[in-house]
Amino acid sequence: MSHLFWLDQERRNRIKHMFPKPHGVARADDRKVLSGIIHVIRNGLRWRDAPSDYGPHKTLYNRWARWSHMGVFTRILTEVAAQGDATGALKIDATHLKTHRTASSMGLKKGGGGRLIGRTKGGLNSKLHAVTDAVGRPIQLFLTAGNVSDYIGARALLPSLPSADWMLADRGYDADWFREGVKEKSITRCIPSWRNRKNAIQHDTKVYRSRHKIENMFGRLKDWRRFATRCDRCPITFLSAIALAAAVLFWL
Repeated sequence: MSHLFWLDQERRNRIKHMFPKPHGVARADDRKVLSGIIHVIRNGLRWRDAPSDYGPHKTLYNRWARWSHMGVFTRILTEVAAQGDATGALKIDATHLKTHRTASSMGLKKGGGGRLIGRTKGGLNSKLHAVTDAVGRPIQLFLTAGNVSDYIGARALLPSLPSADWMLADRGYDADWFREGVKEKSITRCIPSWRNRKNAIQHDTKVYRSRHKIENMFGRLKDWRRFATRCDRCPITFLSAIALAAAVLFWL
């Protein structure tokens, strides 16, 4: 059975205090259930297709949905990321996530309007906005509809930026308000100017070369199939899947 566990006992011990304590009848082994949840998200399975070794698929799904709405998985990412010390150069960017028809099939009456799904030239999708540390590990995440501007994500993430020496971003973030907001946090900006900016702002090209690490981070996250293609109708459970993948891949 040990080969089915995605987290060894040492890594499990780092986060077990963030799960709610059972009340009354003892529940199924958290480590086994968590491994089953990771297996489903990593391989893009339907819940009913989860291997029986992890227990009943309804138990996996119910535990997943309940913990997601309690904020367990986003809290795991927040806490483990706060323990990192590689914040010399922050990086911010966004990526589109294709929406499967199962996530966008139901009408507005059943919650379609608040799913954070938008139509772009590539079809229906969502957009993940992220901030990483100097080595490309995600420390902040924000989910919007796919047709939402990168500026919306930047406004949401800006207030909670940690202390750092640099902020690296592509020219899509070349806005005066964003530059000023970063400057107020005593962070040096490394952002190329738009070509049509009247007075171009120079940036350190040598420092800027490491911006690719956030692109690499998105690439690794998209190896998890329920992240690369959104199958969850609920944005809370979808963001929880992203947070769990980010925590397992980069922090645990």
